[in-house]
Amino acid sequence: MIKIRKSICPYDCPATCGLLMEVENGKIIRVKKDSDHPVSRNGICRKTAHYEKSIYSPKRILTPLKRIGKKGSGKFKPVSWEEAVKEITGVWKKIIDQNGPEAILPWSYSGVMSDIQCKCGEAFFARMGAPKLVDTLCCPAKGEAYESVAGKTGCLDPRELKDSDFYIIWGSNMAATRLQALNELNKPANRGKKKILIETYETPTSKYVDRTICIKAGTDGALALAMMHVLDQEGLCDEAFLKEYAEGYEVFRAGLKQYTPEWAQAETGIAAGTIRELAREYAAANAPAIILGSGNSRYENGGMTVRLIVILSLMTGAWKYPGGGLCGCNPRDGAYVDMDLIERPDFRKKAPKIFNICEIASALDPEGEQGIRALYVYGGNPANTAANQEGIIKGLEREDLFTVAHERFMTETALYADIILPATFSVEQHDIYRSYGYCTLGTAWPVIKPPGECKSNWDTFCLLAREMGYEEEYFRRTEEEMLLYILDHPTKAVDKLPSDKKQLLRQGESISLPYADHLKIRTPSGRMRIVNDELKEAVPRYIRPHISRENDVEPIRLVAAPSLYTLNSEFRDREDLIDRRGEQKLIMHCQDAENRGIKDGDRVMAYNALGHVIFRAVVTEKIALGNAVCEGVFRRDDCQGGSTFNALVSETLSDLGEGTTLNDNRVQIRKC
Repeated sequence: MIKIRKSICPYDCPATCGLLMEVENGKIIRVKKDSDHPVSRNGICRKTAHYEKSIYSPKRILTPLKRIGKKGSGKFKPVSWEEAVKEITGVWKKIIDQNGPEAILPWSYSGVMSDIQCKCGEAFFARMGAPKLVDTLCCPAKGEAYESVAGKTGCLDPRELKDSDFYIIWGSNMAATRLQALNELNKPANRGKKKILIETYETPTSKYVDRTICIKAGTDGALALAMMHVLDQEGLCDEAFLKEYAEGYEVFRAGLKQYTPEWAQAETGIAAGTIRELAREYAAANAPAIILGSGNSRYENGGMTVRLIVILSLMTGAWKYPGGGLCGCNPRDGAYVDMDLIERPDFRKKAPKIFNICEIASALDPEGEQGIRALYVYGGNPANTAANQEGIIKGLEREDLFTVAHERFMTETALYADIILPATFSVEQHDIYRSYGYCTLGTAWPVIKPPGECKSNWDTFCLLAREMGYEEEYFRRTEEEMLLYILDHPTKAVDKLPSDKKQLLRQGESISLPYADHLKIRTPSGRMRIVNDELKEAVPRYIRPHISRENDVEPIRLVAAPSLYTLNSEFRDREDLIDRRGEQKLIMHCQDAENRGIKDGDRVMAYNALGHVIFRAVVTEKIALGNAVCEGVFRRDDCQGGSTFNALVSETLSDLGEGTTLNDNRVQIRKC
C-alpha cells in the first residue's frame, strides 16, 4: 500500500518547497509537488523531482570509514560508530590538552538549509570552546547593505509581485535559483507586464523577459547611479515620499550630477541611450519591482552596489504601492525561530577565536600560524566550494591535520578525511524550516528510516557530546524533542498566529505568515537611511570593482553563475543531471575569443596567480565584452587537471559583511 508523506526541500533555495513522498514498504518511490504548500504549489524543480535517486544512490556512504591510505587516495575501511567516536574524541581531547580548543575548527555551510540540523553544531562547538566560523560564503554583503538602508524592514515577498507593473530582474538567474518567483511572473495576469533582465550574460532566464541588458561584471552600482541621475535631472523622483520616508536624500542627491549615462557607458558597457530609456521606463511605472539577485554583491564593492540599488528602489516612491519596491532580500517582519535555542551562545565561557569561511585556505596553510590541528566538516564541501581551491587541498593534505567529514557521498573534502561519518538526508530526520525568500515557516518529520548506519547532525553531535563528557540537558534531547521545544517557545511573530496555524506546524505542515508592512520602516529613525553615518562610507558613491583597479593586458572578468542542473556542489551524484549539464565550460564574448585565437568548442585555459583551470569555450555575442562565465560547480575528477572554478578565486572579502568576492577575479585565457 502506498502512503503519502509530506516533507520540505532542504537545499539552498529561497522557497523551501513542499514535497509529497509516495512511500511503499518503507521506501520512497516517487516525489511530487505539495499542492497545499503556500509557495511551491505550481511545481518543483527538476533536481528534487527525483530526489529519491539521491537518497538511494549506490554511491551513498552507509557506514563510518577510517582512512588507511595516503590522504586523498580514497582508501578507507569500515569501522563501527563506537570506534569512530572514540577515535575522534580521543584525538580532540589530546589537542585540547596540548593546544586548547581553539585548535579545533568546525566548517559547515548550506548542505542543509533547515535550522536544527544546520545549526546544532554551533552549540556543540560553543560548549567545546572551539573557534567560531563566520559563515559568509554566499551573499552577506547583500544582507548587510540592505539592512544599512532599510534596517529590519521587510521587503516584498515574491507572491506580492502579482501587483507589480514593471520588473527589473537584477543579477538573478531566476530559472535556476528563484523558480517559484519566476512562476509568479509567468502567470497569465503578469505576462503582459514588461520585464528587463540586467546580467553579465544572457542566462536561461532571458527567454522569459522582454530584454536582457548585459553589463560588465561589478559595475552595477554605476548603472544604478546613472539611472538615479536621469531621474533627478528629469524631475522623476518622488521628493515628497523621499522627504517623509528617507533621510539624507538631499546630501546624496548633490553628488548625482557627476554620474551621467555617458560616464556610466564607459564603466558598464551599456549605451547611454539604453540607460536613459531604462530609467524613464522605471519612472513611468506606478509599482515597479526590482528583483535583486546575489551575484552583484559578490565583489569587493558588493555592499556599496547593493546600497545603491536599494536606494534606487526608493527614488520614485514605488514602496508606497502594492507590488512596488524591492524583492530578494529579507521579506520577514520579525523572527520566526529563536535561533539561540539551537545555537546556544550561552555555552561559551569566553569570546571565541574567529575564522572567516572564505579564508579557509589561509586557516589550514601548512606554513601559516593559525594553529589549526583538527577540522570537522558537516553540511559542506570546502575543497570544492570555497576560495583558493589549491590552497585548501594543500591544507587538507597535512598529516598533522586530523579531519572528520560527516557526509553522504565521497566529496572532494571527504577524500582527505581521517574519519568519515555517514549522514542522513532530510527525509530521514526532524527539522524546522524558515524560508529565506518568503514569509513561510514549516516543519518536517522523518518519512523513512535512515539506511545502514547513517545518523543526523543532531544525533551525531549528541553522541560526540556524551563521549566528550558534556552533561548539558541540550545534548540529552532527541531531535524530535528539540523540534517540539522550539515550537513550545515561539517568537512573537509565531505566537501571534491563530491556533490552527500553530497546530499545522505540529503536524509537519508549512504555513504562511503575514507579509511585512513595507512602510513601517524598522530603522532607529523610522526612515530609510540613504546616508548612514554608522558606515565608513556614509554617503553612497561609486566604487570600482577590484577587477578594474589593476592594469593588465585585456584582463577578463571571471564570473560564477548557477546551473539549472546542480546546486552548489549538490546533486553531483545524479548522473542524469550531470550528463545534461555537460563538461566545465567558459562562456566568452566573440571579440574576446577572436583576440585570443579561440573558437567555439576549443579547449582553453584560464589562469591567474592562484592557479589554472581547463574549460571548453562557448563563444557568443550574448555576454558583456570582457566577461567570462562558468555555470555550476563541477567535480574535480571530472575536470582536466583536477581544478575547478574556485581554483581561480581569491580570499578577498567584500566591503560589507566580510563575504565572498567570488565574481571579483581576473584571469588570462589562452587556447590549450
